[in-house]
Amino acid sequence: MNGWAVVIAGSVIVGYGVLSRRLSTTVVSGPLVFMLVGLGIGPLGLDLLDRARDPEVTRTLLESALVLTLFTDAAGIRARDLRREEFLPLRLLAVGLPVTMALGWLAAWPLLTGLSVWELALVGIILAPTDAALGKQAVSDKRVPALVRGGLTVESGLNDGLALPFFVLTLAAAGGGHGHPGVAETFLRALLLSGAIGIAAGWTGASLLRWSLARGWSSSDWRQFLALAVPVIAYALCVLTEGSGFIGAWVAGLAFGVLLRRMPTDRGLRTEDGDPAQSTRFTERLGLLLASLSFLVFGAVILGPVLQHLTWRIVVYALISLTVARMLPVALSLLGTGLRPASVAYIGWFGPRGLASLVFGLLAFEEHLPGGASLGDAVAVTVGLSILLHGATAPFLGGRYGDWFARTLRVEPDMRENALAHDDAPR
Repeated sequence: MNGWAVVIAGSVIVGYGVLSRRLSTTVVSGPLVFMLVGLGIGPLGLDLLDRARDPEVTRTLLESALVLTLFTDAAGIRARDLRREEFLPLRLLAVGLPVTMALGWLAAWPLLTGLSVWELALVGIILAPTDAALGKQAVSDKRVPALVRGGLTVESGLNDGLALPFFVLTLAAAGGGHGHPGVAETFLRALLLSGAIGIAAGWTGASLLRWSLARGWSSSDWRQFLALAVPVIAYALCVLTEGSGFIGAWVAGLAFGVLLRRMPTDRGLRTEDGDPAQSTRFTERLGLLLASLSFLVFGAVILGPVLQHLTWRIVVYALISLTVARMLPVALSLLGTGLRPASVAYIGWFGPRGLASLVFGLLAFEEHLPGGASLGDAVAVTVGLSILLHGATAPFLGGRYGDWFARTLRVEPDMRENALAHDDAPR
């Protein structure tokens, strides 16, 4: 890897670290900064980074970031977030996600010519998961109702993991007859075996941590490293057994969070000892750093080359994916809930595509499918536009929507959006 590229990447981290709080309220989001710098040091600019020269850097970085993100997101999801009367996450995941996949598939049919049926389906699935980090202001602005903020956060934390089975099975179907494992073998290895490995790794890690905490043997520093090792072990074991490391890491996060959260708080233990968020804080921060660097590498070695041969069909599909293919399923899933059109539109718009889509797209591209190039181009342009549009609109629309909610609430205090008025605790 070019030494000057390392220097520039480090400088961007320092610079954004200095200005991060100030920039968080502006249209200049972190992913946008890193992507633009990546474009500047890639083939379109200084040509310091190139996928052909550093083929393993891109894959290792993106996969590592996604593994940590999948684990920490899953570990942080509380069962009550889905069980409560508040319907939003369940509807978005159970109805909105599969309909988004289907619409993305159908929209790709007339635009992404030359792709097979299964490759078209792959595009829809790859671009279905959302990434809340790309529109962070939209879910962190306290003026936005807690119901909406929480619903979008839970959806983003779970939909990438829920999309994984669809992705691995469809990828197997798309690669059938090209020397790739079939759907049946993929189902057994990637879903059943990887799921079992994930449960075992997460359950064992949380059990050992509980046992150590009960005796006061675990220091806070090494507790963080234990949590980091769990998804790494789960991922490696799944890869060794030719399964899906991502499914293993996600399921490990679910098991780790569920068991650790059940830890009793007597015997002198602090309440936060049983909070997975405390034990996975380092893993989450490392995942954030790797994700930021992933957007830099994405801009340099993926988006930059795609922009050199961009077609109108790819741009149109990307715009449809970010609007119709997201907003229509959200509106359908929220029928009869009592949410106002402004809320439905806000939830529908803030479905940014990010890290999960990038990694899924990269894995599909590296399978050397007949239509892999067009598939990769569609994913890259959609994610690039999402970084630009969702990051730029989050501060403005968050404020406008929050002001609308405050005005309407004064007149109608029982509006559905206010169902979680007293639930502003961090999730």
